[in-house]
Amino acid sequence: MEQFKDYRNIHHMLRETVDRRGPHPAYKWFVESGETGSVSWDQFYEEVIQAAKSFMALGIRKNDKVSIVSYSRYQWVLIDLALATIGAVTVGIYHSLPAGECGYIIDHADAILVFAEDNDQLEKLLTVRKDLPEIKKIVLFSGDPPADNGILDFTSFMGLGRDIPDSDIIAMADNVQPDDVAAIVYTSGTTGVPKGAMLTHDNITFTAQSVEKSVFWKEDDSVFLFLPLAHVFARTCVYTALLSGCTMTFTRSLDTLAEDLKATQPDWFPSVPRIYEKVYTKIVGSAEAKGGMTWHIFKWAEKTALQMSYLKRHKLPEPFLFILKYKLADRLVFQKIRAALGGRVRWCISGAAPLNPDIGKFFHGVGVLIVEGIGMTENTSFSNLNRYDNYRFGWVGPPGPGVEQKANPDGEILFRGRNVMKGYYKMPQETAETITEDGWLHTGDIGQIDDNDFLRITGRKKELIVTAGGKNIAPARIEGIMITSRYINQISVIGDRRPYLTALVTLNNEAIEEYAQKNNIPYTLVDDLMEHPEIVRLMESEVKQRNRQLASFETIKKISIVPEFTVDNGMMTPTMKVKKSRAADRYQDRIDAMYNT
Repeated sequence: MEQFKDYRNIHHMLRETVDRRGPHPAYKWFVESGETGSVSWDQFYEEVIQAAKSFMALGIRKNDKVSIVSYSRYQWVLIDLALATIGAVTVGIYHSLPAGECGYIIDHADAILVFAEDNDQLEKLLTVRKDLPEIKKIVLFSGDPPADNGILDFTSFMGLGRDIPDSDIIAMADNVQPDDVAAIVYTSGTTGVPKGAMLTHDNITFTAQSVEKSVFWKEDDSVFLFLPLAHVFARTCVYTALLSGCTMTFTRSLDTLAEDLKATQPDWFPSVPRIYEKVYTKIVGSAEAKGGMTWHIFKWAEKTALQMSYLKRHKLPEPFLFILKYKLADRLVFQKIRAALGGRVRWCISGAAPLNPDIGKFFHGVGVLIVEGIGMTENTSFSNLNRYDNYRFGWVGPPGPGVEQKANPDGEILFRGRNVMKGYYKMPQETAETITEDGWLHTGDIGQIDDNDFLRITGRKKELIVTAGGKNIAPARIEGIMITSRYINQISVIGDRRPYLTALVTLNNEAIEEYAQKNNIPYTLVDDLMEHPEIVRLMESEVKQRNRQLASFETIKKISIVPEFTVDNGMMTPTMKVKKSRAADRYQDRIDAMYNT
C-alpha cells in the first residue's frame, strides 16, 4: 500500500519543497535576447508571498475567483500559487479563445479579477468588459497598459501590499483546508457549453504524489513546458515538478518551440501526441524529400529502431552484429533526432489523446521512451500511466497509486480516488450525472482492462460509429493511423448509420507545397491545391496505403479535402481536438456527396 502525505493544502506542499530545495533553481524562462531568466525556490517563495500580499491589498480573499487569460509563463504559476496560498481560486482560460467565450467563463466563474498575458489579450478582454461589471481590475503580465485606473501592469501589481506582514499571509495559508477549491478548470469539450470542474487542494496534492510515484525523475531534472496551463494536464505536471523540486523552463511560444527545446536540453517533458506525430512526419518528410541514399538510409535506420524497441520491450538480448548495426544507425540518424529534442531527453509523457503505437515504438528505438497516460479534467488529468520499466505501446498503463478503475458492462471506464473533482461549478445536475453516489467518475471512454490492470482505450461512447451494417467502430484508432502520412494534417472519420466510412481531411501545407513544386503543379495559394486532381489522387493514395492496416469494415472509402480545422474557425477545441459534430454540420453537403455518388 502506497503511503501518501496528508498535505493540508498546496502552500504546505510548496513550503516543504522550498525547505528542501531552497537555493536550487525552480523556474526558468526565455527573455527577448534568447537568454534565460530564473528564480531559486527561495526566491520563488518570496515572490509568492508578495503576490499574496498584493491580492490582499486588492481585497481578494478566500474563495474569491481570479481568471488568467494567458499562454504558459512563469507569472502564470506565480499567480496560481499565490492564490492557492490565500485560499482564492484560479480560473485558467485558454489564450486562444475568442472574446465571447472568455467572457462567458469569467462571468460564469464569478471572477472579480483578471490577468491578461499582453496587450493583444487585453484588447480582447476590453471588448467584453462592459458585460463583466464584477471585475475590479485587469492586470497585464507584459506590455504597457492604457491610461485606465482599472488596468495595472505586473510590476505595479507586485508592489501592492508591501506593508502587510508575512504572518498575515501565513495565517491565511494555515486556514486553507484540503477540501477547499483551488481551481475551476473549464472543459473545452467538443460538444455543449464549457463546464467548470472544481479541483480541491487535496485533489491536487494527492495527484502530484500519485504521478511522482508513477514516474522516473530526479529532483535535479530539467523539465520543459510548452503545454497551455489552462489545461489541467500542464498544471498537474507543474504541481508534480513542484513536489519533486525539479527545475521547469517555459517556452516563449509554439513558434520558438524547436529553438527553445534545444536550448533547454530537458531531461523530460510532457506533450500531446500531435507534437510527436509532427516531429515524426517532419523527419520522414525531410528524408523523403532528399531522396536517393538519404531516404534508403532513413528507412534502414527506422527498421533498426523498431527492432531495438522490440528487443527492449521483450527484454531480449541484443545480438553482437545488431549492436554494430544500431551504433551505425545511431551515428547517422538517431543522434540528430535526439539533438532536435535537446539531446538529453530520457523520456517523455504523452497524454490528452491517443498516441499512435508505431510512432511510440519508433522513438523508443531511437532512445526516447514516450510513456503514454490518460486523465481528464474531472480527475485532475491523471488516472493511468505506463511506467518507465513497465510499459506497452497502445495502452495507457495501470492506474496510479491510490486510484481505482473498473469497466461497466457496456465497456465504459470509471475511476474513483482522491483525484476526482468536487463537482461542476454551479451545475449540480451535471455533477450527479458524472459522479455516482459512491464516488465513481464516469469518463465516457470505452476500453478494456487486462489481468495486470493495464488499460486500453478503444474509443469514446459519444464518438462510437455504428455503421448501417451494425459494426461498432472507434474512429480514433483509424485517425491515428491516417495521420502518419506526412501529407495529412487532420482527419475526421464519418460513418455513423452509413454503409461505409468516409473522412474529412485537411492538408499538411508545407508537405503539399513541397510535393506541388517537385511535380510542377501550378498554384498561387496553397488552398488552390485542395481541389487539384493530382493532389486529390495523392491523398486518396495515402489513405488507401494505410487502409491495409485495417479490417475491411474499418477502411475509409472516400475522402473530401477541406480547409484546416482551427480554434479560430470553431472547428477545434483549445486542446486541439476536432469538434466532429460542428465539422459534420459545416460540411454536410460534402459528406452527403460522398454517399450519394
